[in-house]
Amino acid sequence: MSLALHTHARVEGVTEVGLYKVLEREEAAQSTLAGDKVLLWQTEGSGSAGGVFAGEPKGAGITLSSLRDPAVIQPGDVVRVRPGSSLVSVMYRRGSRANTLFATERCNSRCLMCSQPPRLDDDSWRVPELLELVELVDPDEAQIGISGGEPTLLGEDLGRLIDACALHLPGTHLHILSNGRAFADARVATALGDRGHPHLTWGVPLYADHAALHDAVVDAHGAFDETIEGLFELGRRGARVELRVVLHALTVDRLPQLASYIYRRLPFVEHVAFMGLEPMGYAKMNRERLWIDPVDYGDALSDAVFHLAHRSVPVSIYNLSHCVLPESLWPFARQSISDWKNSFASECTGCELIDRCSGFFASAGPAWRSRAVRPLRLLETAA
Repeated sequence: MSLALHTHARVEGVTEVGLYKVLEREEAAQSTLAGDKVLLWQTEGSGSAGGVFAGEPKGAGITLSSLRDPAVIQPGDVVRVRPGSSLVSVMYRRGSRANTLFATERCNSRCLMCSQPPRLDDDSWRVPELLELVELVDPDEAQIGISGGEPTLLGEDLGRLIDACALHLPGTHLHILSNGRAFADARVATALGDRGHPHLTWGVPLYADHAALHDAVVDAHGAFDETIEGLFELGRRGARVELRVVLHALTVDRLPQLASYIYRRLPFVEHVAFMGLEPMGYAKMNRERLWIDPVDYGDALSDAVFHLAHRSVPVSIYNLSHCVLPESLWPFARQSISDWKNSFASECTGCELIDRCSGFFASAGPAWRSRAVRPLRLLETAA
């Protein structure tokens, strides 16, 4: 089941919004972090299992106890606390495959299936907090993402965030989700796309092989041309690029043509991810236009995947369970859903492939459930 990013607790001694690294005493003693940024983990004498309390000097007296869900916070995590609030939020989770720096809610597209509908509010306050957060992330973290909204709307503030990751997390793979439109301006591509982090990948969505369909999906006239030109600018600079293709009723018929377009026109792309719908935000509002049972686009998806794979283009399938895919596509299916969004259906009970399966989004109710969902048996698949 999904593991929440928030819980309530008894919070005492907090006078300002703050981020804190939760560490056990032995690790804290060896840490180079400032003592006022560390909460010491305590399992006994705290009033409840999983209680934590702050270290010296500035953090002295801050206590979190009686956590409503003790499983939410564990040693190694980074949490945010606020004065006058019982809410404790996990900003970074040690061991998670899906740690992400949420940079902004603003966006210049209005994708029909957007799970995080954009807002126009000025949320530039996020950047200083994220810069602080980067310093508290485990330095050996394998991967961390930056997403939005559209992160490039931050301009040089995004550059500062990339620089901070380069300084504090030089060995971490940094993956930034962007619609790529801003990179059509060569100055932006130079300032951001060529930034100095040694392991930076840009994840850019491309939904069709022609402008009319892509622009309709993102609800922005001219977006296709800007995205393609932006991709070319990234390619000219040797940036690492991944393409993301969300699968829904408006686009699946042309998946083979899109795969051909990617291979012919975008040879510098190093990975293509075909992604099942997340039923949140605008996707819920537009369900009647977007929903198609994955088993009904299996042939088109197979054609697209194998067109790329047979030409040595790395390709993956995200967010789709094994039981809704043709068996020939199972080697491409990844456990991609963030731990705090992930769940399995009651129909999965007894499935012998569950340990390698992506499962489902926790938000996917019966209306989003494929008719093919069922437990799989290893003997059945070997037959």
